[in-house]
Amino acid sequence: MTERTDAPVEQERSSERCADSETLVSNVGATYAVLAECWREPTEKLVEVAEAGELTPVVGDFGSVDIRDLRTEYTRLFIGPAGPPCPPYESVYRDGSDSDGLGPVMGPSTTAVTRWYDEFGVRLAPDHSDLPDHIATELEFAAYLAKEGFDEYLDQFRDEHLTAWTAEFLTRVENETREPFYEVLAATTREVLAR
Repeated sequence: MTERTDAPVEQERSSERCADSETLVSNVGATYAVLAECWREPTEKLVEVAEAGELTPVVGDFGSVDIRDLRTEYTRLFIGPAGPPCPPYESVYRDGSDSDGLGPVMGPSTTAVTRWYDEFGVRLAPDHSDLPDHIATELEFAAYLAKEGFDEYLDQFRDEHLTAWTAEFLTRVENETREPFYEVLAATTREVLAR
């Protein structure tokens, strides 16, 4: 998703941390990174890791997965063809003018998220195809903040962005999905963001 630029980060990292705190930061960052990867379009590698049981400690038990079934469900839920039931973009949930309807992609929320990335010198990689406010992209940025020890900024980003829209998105996923993988992923993501 992202690549680090040489732009300076003016914020100070959290004060000195003990070894236990370093482990916690590492675990939080790893959890966000795993969730981010799971919310991307399914790959053979994801299925391989899932089938080996390596996702279970983070995501939970979702049974067996099939790449074709996951890709079909991913497309149905998040891409379309006729407007997906669960658009994975913050702006859709936050920038609508009607309280009952969804808004457009690339709204003011997208701009706000992009400012966060810019502030920390993080840019979308040239081969990154998702929008800046895609659930996976935001989770990956949260992983970056956690791994770098920007604890206060992680809390602020989570409050200003991730938790401001994901409740509705995750509920839609849970209600719409036909795949246990996405049902468990939605529940786990909700739990992690509530911590």
